[in-house]
Amino acid sequence: MSIREELANTTLAFTSAEEKIVQVLLADYPMSGLGTATRLARRAGVSDPSVTRLMTKLGYVGFADFQARLLTEVESRLHSPLLMMEAKRPGGSSEGTALAYFHSVSDSLERTRTAVPLQAYTRAVNLLLETKGQVVLLGGRFSRHIASMLAGYLLQFRSGVRDIGSLSPADFDLLIDLGKRDLLVVFDYRRYQSDVVRFAQQAHERDVSILLFTDVWLSPISEIADLTMVAAIDANSPFDTLATAVAQMETVFAHALEGHGAGVRKRIEDIEKIRSANAVTLDAAEQAVSEDAGPPKPGHKSRTGKT
Repeated sequence: MSIREELANTTLAFTSAEEKIVQVLLADYPMSGLGTATRLARRAGVSDPSVTRLMTKLGYVGFADFQARLLTEVESRLHSPLLMMEAKRPGGSSEGTALAYFHSVSDSLERTRTAVPLQAYTRAVNLLLETKGQVVLLGGRFSRHIASMLAGYLLQFRSGVRDIGSLSPADFDLLIDLGKRDLLVVFDYRRYQSDVVRFAQQAHERDVSILLFTDVWLSPISEIADLTMVAAIDANSPFDTLATAVAQMETVFAHALEGHGAGVRKRIEDIEKIRSANAVTLDAAEQAVSEDAGPPKPGHKSRTGKT
């Protein structure tokens, strides 16, 4: 759990001075904790000893101990593949690289399962299906592909879905048509993409609701998101895995099917009719050929071996 999450969810009882320090830390996280203890105290309008007492209450030896952990967390958020190649050199695992990688992804998948409360999946479904306006989907260099997958699923359930794809400067013009009736769904994992963050911030300024899918280090968008879905993305590789992010996204839709499947059945049936009429899938194409050929002749064997 990040320091931000610990501060936001702690059950500790704080004095009024300590509450002010916590508010400053959360309001400008993590930058507010990267200066000196004196600077933090001044920003909060409290004394230096108040900062020391808060750190002790939080379980740190002192402010230096707190800041050391904060710096480690910041470094983790900003790791590039090049740095991770150095940090994750292949070891002499007896099970081999491939199996070791699978096990690391499996471990991250299990941690993703418990990364957010189950109620969050219900809230995510409600945002996706009950938003009255547009649902706009956005992701980064790699995560935009998950956004496109989500758009494909979502189109089975509702209209008004727009997948931005690869964000370009011209796409910022889309903000003019977004407002409080709309929802922006963002996939943003470390290293967080500056243009994606800017788009989300400007959408927030226009009162657009935001559903964020991110990692345990939390994209800066988490500070303005209405709901944040967290996935563990560590893997035994220089690159983070997005397998857990895809699984989490698909879990949202499994949850949607359970609660809303009956309500969207008519839409799915109509989509299937359109696909069938245009022979979009192989099964539809085979059916069309069969209908054109007429009934089988006596003695003719079908592909199943039956006459």
